[in-house]
Amino acid sequence: MNVAERSRSRARRLIMVLLSGWLVAAAWPGPAAAKVFNPETFTLANGMQVVVVPNHRAPVVTHMVWYRVGSADEPPRESGIAHFLEHLMFKGTEKSPAGEFSQFVARNGGRENAFTSMDYTAYYQTIARDRLEDVMALEADRMQGLAITEEQVATERQVILEERRQRVDNEPAALLDEQADAVLFINHPYRRPVIGWAHEVEGIDYDSVLAFYRRWYRPENAILVVGGDITAEALRPLAERTYGAIPRSETERTHAMDVEPPHHAAARLTMRDERVGQPVWRRMYLAPSYLTGASEHAYPLQVLSYILGENATSRLYRQLVVDAQVAVAAGTRYDATARGPSQFALYASPRPGVSMEDLEAQIDAVLAGVVDEGVTDQEVAAARERLVADATYVRDSLTAGARIIGEALAVGLQVEDVERWPERIAAVTPEQVHAAARYVLDIRRSVTALLLPEAEPQAQAEPQAQAL
Repeated sequence: MNVAERSRSRARRLIMVLLSGWLVAAAWPGPAAAKVFNPETFTLANGMQVVVVPNHRAPVVTHMVWYRVGSADEPPRESGIAHFLEHLMFKGTEKSPAGEFSQFVARNGGRENAFTSMDYTAYYQTIARDRLEDVMALEADRMQGLAITEEQVATERQVILEERRQRVDNEPAALLDEQADAVLFINHPYRRPVIGWAHEVEGIDYDSVLAFYRRWYRPENAILVVGGDITAEALRPLAERTYGAIPRSETERTHAMDVEPPHHAAARLTMRDERVGQPVWRRMYLAPSYLTGASEHAYPLQVLSYILGENATSRLYRQLVVDAQVAVAAGTRYDATARGPSQFALYASPRPGVSMEDLEAQIDAVLAGVVDEGVTDQEVAAARERLVADATYVRDSLTAGARIIGEALAVGLQVEDVERWPERIAAVTPEQVHAAARYVLDIRRSVTALLLPEAEPQAQAEPQAQAL
């Protein structure tokens, strides 16, 4: 189990790059222009949504259950409880004691994992087609029958605190990211770390976890996505026998989130740490997503991110690394798939001997050029072509379709939003990219964060001779 695929950033960026690339590829003329993954969907009587992404290249399936709950849904003073519950979901049920589910997957040559984000929690297994109903039964069992003890909660709490120490407290870059998120989001729950603040994790108890589980882990709040050697016709009876047997909850649940207020002032953070070997410059701008804010800019922002910093010919890389030679690395990242607001982020690392002031001046010059003059037709076309080349084979993946569609549905998008990406991304114009740049690259809605080595101690002044 990994800590937290953080929506809007970090590891999940790779999936979005692949998705963008494939969908742009699908936008080109030809037989594939109409659809992307061609999924099949249906809904169980208890409200559980089911999606099938057929891929018959091998007798293997990826089985995923997505819950529409993440760290953004956590009660006050219980940050990290969604991720805490993810750990505890592997502790077994009355029917299937701790370890039995994982042992079954391993014995049958499969693999499994789970992850928590700000918007969702997901569990998956990749296994042979003829073992699919077995893992469905096991997953359905822990959807309603989790059996944990106070001792297990206490033990897992220490595991999570150690995980936090290793992944966050011992990683200066992760600490800086955590601090930057807390500053960028003034009021929205995205300001809290998915793994939780250590002092709040220490206070999460058995009753809190169980209440969170009973509230959110229900079939009507879950999405079943199966990709691989299966069809909807074949999956439906399996789903009805396993997940369909779980009654719908009468509890009403909403995803009410605090709204982010207007931002009027730029923020800066500087972190020094003796463990830092390479300084890093970062800036995060508050940005819209598909579902929040000025969402008309979401597609153009993806094109802008690629033009600015997602490849070796991008504006930032070319100016900072190749031409001015003030940086050893530079780039951008942007992910529009979120229930709440997103962030448009830039990063760079200076060459030895280059000050952060000089590096930042070069970056600001590149950004000013985009804001003032926009981008060219050639840049937009080149970005599309490169995205096509980067993701030629993504559709062949057993997991990519299930992963991308599951994530989209979990945050509140529809299958149609994934399938219609081709026409939407193909319709982006240089004028729209320019408008998105002018809207998002507003320094008042940003946090600039510097990660620096520990400052060298100043030499002590030589003692002055005393007159006799």
